[in-house]
Amino acid sequence: MVVAWRITYLMRKGRTCPDLAASLFFDPDEIRGAHLLTKRKMQATPPTLNEVVRMIAQVGGFLGRKSDGEPGAKTIWRGLGQVFAAAETLRALREGLG
Repeated sequence: MVVAWRITYLMRKGRTCPDLAASLFFDPDEIRGAHLLTKRKMQATPPTLNEVVRMIAQVGGFLGRKSDGEPGAKTIWRGLGQVFAAAETLRALREGLG
């Protein structure tokens, strides 16, 4: 239930307040993971919430065509699982195995 709430919350906030800083909702490793999985370079300016939600949804299968509208809960859910795995991998690589 908590996961469903977070996905719905991210979906709604991404639509209603797209210019919020993504760092309010995601830790830096999750943002880096989304960039890595979508093969985008990190920009000098911090990404907005809508940018990161759309990247996560792209990982989950969202195509982002003109007529597609905003991503839904299902594509965000699919993408979040992969982004969380990428973030854990980044943390493990940074901390080392020892």
